[in-house]
Amino acid sequence: MRRLRVAVLFGGRSSEHAISCVSAGSVLAALDRDRYDVLPIGITPDGRWVLAADDPARLAIRNRDLPAVDPTGTALALPGDPTAKGLVVLEPGDVPTDLGAVDVVFPLLHGPYGEDGTVQGLLELAGVPYVGSGVFASAACMDKAHMKRLFAGAGLPSPRCAVVRAGQPVPASVRELGLPVFVKPARAGSSIGIARIDDWADLDAALAAAHRHDPKALVEEAVVGREIECGVLAGLDGEPEASVPAEVRVTGGQPFYDFEAKYLDDATEFDIPPDLDADTIERVRALAVEAFKALDCEGLARVDFFVCDDGRVLVNEVNTMPGFTPASMFPRMWAAAGVDYPTLVSRLLDDALARGTGLR
Repeated sequence: MRRLRVAVLFGGRSSEHAISCVSAGSVLAALDRDRYDVLPIGITPDGRWVLAADDPARLAIRNRDLPAVDPTGTALALPGDPTAKGLVVLEPGDVPTDLGAVDVVFPLLHGPYGEDGTVQGLLELAGVPYVGSGVFASAACMDKAHMKRLFAGAGLPSPRCAVVRAGQPVPASVRELGLPVFVKPARAGSSIGIARIDDWADLDAALAAAHRHDPKALVEEAVVGREIECGVLAGLDGEPEASVPAEVRVTGGQPFYDFEAKYLDDATEFDIPPDLDADTIERVRALAVEAFKALDCEGLARVDFFVCDDGRVLVNEVNTMPGFTPASMFPRMWAAAGVDYPTLVSRLLDDALARGTGLR
């Protein structure tokens, strides 16, 4: 049997470019080369697609230095033509040449221009199967304001919030949330651009910081509770399955689970499973699957929760392409459930191939 040709797509135009590179390095290292013909494709911060080196070590964080896609690679393009299903080499001054068909794409892109339905739409047009959610779910989960409206429509409890757009007055609903609040870009991740506000005098500066990443910002009520995460994976029988949950505890002095705590400092501890009673753990797992279904997710997702002291379990957000290093929470939760990292990668690729593209 011929090997399946897998394109690992990473980098991208969002502020999460470096984290995407780190995720891709881990997947490249885990892919079984006896089964897969691997094609690493980087997207530079300005949006160029290039053929990247098949070298996971280049994509690791070293001494707090973040990796990036090398822009000198051979330029590529994916035509939105379902009869081609292949990549085209675009060398300056030359006639474009066919690089060959791709069986499946693993789009390890985080944030806008990759995780938000844009790349998923291109892959749908090209007729190339891909790992993860489709256009609608990717877009809905990327935009936290619309995601919360879908939560409300499905009867899923979630923290209150208000939207503030750049250049527009702050709506009265913001102060109705009470202090403290969190200010964050509506369409970003990895805790980039987030600030906690304990005094309304700091709101304008926090909104300006969030608007540097997204003209649409979210102001969300602060919830006193424990931060719990749960992975969801498309089941072998078609029904989504929930992982063992995990609790995230910030220990390094950061005020919350920010970018530094997540990726650069030894500032967090994880409990898998969390120290919660069995009923609460099952409630988290059930709500994770409900949220996955409510937003029409496919393939995988990480669902984040707050478990409050009064017993309430609130759904905070759904991440359709969570961090994917072996140390990231999604793989770690599934490892605790008995699914190791290489098996997880293969299972996601198999799911993508079985699902295909088109209306479903």
